[in-house]
Amino acid sequence: MHIGTMRSNKTFFINNHALPCITHCKDLGVTADNNLTPSSHVANITVTANQRASLIYRMFVSRDIDLLVRAFVTYVRPVVEYNTVIWSPFNKCDIECVEKVQRRFTRWLPGLKDLTYGQHLKVLDLESLELRRLHADLIMCYKIVFGLVNFSFSDFFAFSPSTVTRGHQYKIYVNHSRGARKYFFAERVVGPWNSLSTDTDFGTLKRFKLSINSIDFQKFLHTEC
Repeated sequence: MHIGTMRSNKTFFINNHALPCITHCKDLGVTADNNLTPSSHVANITVTANQRASLIYRMFVSRDIDLLVRAFVTYVRPVVEYNTVIWSPFNKCDIECVEKVQRRFTRWLPGLKDLTYGQHLKVLDLESLELRRLHADLIMCYKIVFGLVNFSFSDFFAFSPSTVTRGHQYKIYVNHSRGARKYFFAERVVGPWNSLSTDTDFGTLKRFKLSINSIDFQKFLHTEC
């Protein structure tokens, strides 16, 4: 697989067998393509997720909303949330494609057809899938900053040298990357992370998770609710 704008015509061999040239491949459940975009992965997982959502609605005799939502959260949402820190989409069309899985399912539920998607989320006490991906990014960032995972902090981030006193004390240096790189985890999470207020509780991971649940991240989101 040739990555980037420069395409090579060279053929590579292993034991005199020519390797086929491919445009995408799957590694540990995540599909990567030669443009370093998650579009191929999004296309694959949304097909599976929509099929499961349809099966739940058609095969469950009960129309109890709580039961159907629990089934969706258990059997569908993990499909579109597996390893999102690695592949979180940045093109609006891909973001909407993933969000439509939940938007479509909630519209099927009894009594919710005429409500907006934002109203669906409030009634069902759900978050948009895009917001959940942002929370996942922040939680992984927290784990790296505070050494809760076996990753080197310096491989991902550097603390900001700024002397500005506004905000929290764990601000990260902002790189100005270009191309696909600026959408990778270590780049895209910096803005939301640095925007956290001094009221954010960094004491423990559990308290941090509860703290970010009450923060409005709308300016970092594309999904219309």
